[in-house]
Amino acid sequence: MDREKLEMRPDAAAAWPDQIYDALKANGITQVALVPDAGHSRLIRRCLADNEMTVVTLTTEEEGVAMVCGAWLGGVKGVLLMQSSGVGNCINMLSLSTLHRTPLPMIVTMRGDFAEFNPAQVPMGHATQTVLEAMGTLVHRADKPEDVAETVDATLRLAFNTFRPAATLLGQRLIGAKTFGKD
Repeated sequence: MDREKLEMRPDAAAAWPDQIYDALKANGITQVALVPDAGHSRLIRRCLADNEMTVVTLTTEEEGVAMVCGAWLGGVKGVLLMQSSGVGNCINMLSLSTLHRTPLPMIVTMRGDFAEFNPAQVPMGHATQTVLEAMGTLVHRADKPEDVAETVDATLRLAFNTFRPAATLLGQRLIGAKTFGKD
């Protein structure tokens, strides 16, 4: 197995981060809530460069749940970008979207599910989909570049058409496993 390939952030030549941005634009997303994440770095840069998008950096992911739900109540479509470890911070807040029938689209970069070096990332990485589903979130997963655009678009449409939380999980095979120089 090629270690270089495992350790990379999204390849500069890969189209899928730009396809996510295009899906956000096509679905009228104008507010982006996020905790900075290397897996989302290119998408974050695209959103920051767009004068029609408001990007809010959060101190913790559960703030993003309230922010995206509040944006919807104010007539604005938003999305929450986070890493799988942040899902654990949101468990209680996820009920907000379900209780108030508020769309909550989430795009989650995975840790702890493929070639992970950090043992602390594995428990939440292993539980992310189960936890989201237990809290009423409709979950789709993309592990190949060719699946990203369609999966993200489906998640956005599902959230806004059903007034529910919906998430796309971007697998570590897609985004590249982080090692930070550890073997």
